[in-house]
Amino acid sequence: QVQLVESGGGLVQAGGSLRLSCAASGRTFSSYAVVWFRQAPGKEREFVAGITWSGGRTYYADYVKGRFTISGDYAANTVYLQINSLKPEDTAVYYCAATASRALLTRDTFYDYWGQGTQVTVSS
Repeated sequence: QVQLVESGGGLVQAGGSLRLSCAASGRTFSSYAVVWFRQAPGKEREFVAGITWSGGRTYYADYVKGRFTISGDYAANTVYLQINSLKPEDTAVYYCAATASRALLTRDTFYDYWGQGTQVTVSS
């Protein structure tokens, strides 16, 4: 069993930056795929970025390329999402999710473990 806890969200002005964290407990992330999704009010949850713990392969949604960076700290068993040049349309609850797989898929149903989410609000 894996427990995921996100942190780092907040209120930021457009153009600013945030670093979200996803800390795992209960089991290490080895051989896991760890991803970030987000859900804006009234919209469906959408894939943002993912990383495979083994090999560190990353994958990004097209709309975040160049602004978002996903990375992992193996020692801390934590995955980070660095978000730069924030836009008001980035406002959403950001969720961390994981599954015991080396595949990176964009379907949320693929992931077994979810955090509670962290709110990101970007003001214009």
